[in-house]
Amino acid sequence: MDWSAEITAAAERIKGHVLRTPVVTITEGFALSYPVQMKLEQMQHTGTFKARGAFNTLLSSKVPEAGLVAASGGNHGAAVAYAAHKLGHKARIYVPEMAGPAKVALIRDAGADLVVVPGAYAEALEQALAYEQDTGAMQIHAYDALGTVAGQGTVALEWDAQGLDADTVLIAVGGGGLIGGAMAWFDGRRRIVAVEPETSCALNAALSAGAPVDVDVSGVAANALGARKIGQICFDLAVSSGAESVLVTDAAITRAQEALWRGHRQLVEPAGATALAALMSGAYVPAPGEKVAVLVCGANIAPDPFQ
Repeated sequence: MDWSAEITAAAERIKGHVLRTPVVTITEGFALSYPVQMKLEQMQHTGTFKARGAFNTLLSSKVPEAGLVAASGGNHGAAVAYAAHKLGHKARIYVPEMAGPAKVALIRDAGADLVVVPGAYAEALEQALAYEQDTGAMQIHAYDALGTVAGQGTVALEWDAQGLDADTVLIAVGGGGLIGGAMAWFDGRRRIVAVEPETSCALNAALSAGAPVDVDVSGVAANALGARKIGQICFDLAVSSGAESVLVTDAAITRAQEALWRGHRQLVEPAGATALAALMSGAYVPAPGEKVAVLVCGANIAPDPFQ
């Protein structure tokens, strides 16, 4: 797979449909002795990077008359609903009960047909697959699809173009679309550290087992990072690139979330603070002189503070 070509084409394809999100270097507020470079992708349309994969998939596909279907913990569904609305397609989105009101509201506001499913993401995916079979709608997978991964990889391409100066990039992991895209783009040129909650750690479990395996999911970030099994694309890229995997506690995630707000007025959901939590908690300790960067990936906190 020529990932560089795929991601470059995706970036050109989605230009004008997504935002170029800002990059900052922060030197205080996290109780760290070194600066942290950050890309604030939570400022993307619908509050996450996922609009990139959604637009790339839709703009590179022929959408059937039956429209689109997607299963989501919430953020992917919001992105698909938004992209579908902007491009004039109908969409049905299945989300688990744990999705949270802010994400459900985003999907409804975009005009998608929303179905809330008892259980977790896996149960929502099961119903989405059944709907695809029954109607012929086009399924947009949240993370384990070429168009999705290439679209998410445009975050890394864009960051490089903005002057990313880091030896190591820390990225939160759910199903693996975002970190998969980053690993595909960087192609070994930077160390990638995968950060997961201890209670939702599909990639860490897969690397330990030697293959994707089912895991139980729970915790403060489960409605965004709660994939029961890591995507095969991400797993293969993680193995080939030698990505490092670390785990963080819910308490560490919450502390990082609070630090982003109190020190820098960045209101992010737990998943958006998970990568930073690895630095603040010591789950990942940079070597002397090592330059580190963190991808802040999600803003859809629950409950919505303004509702």
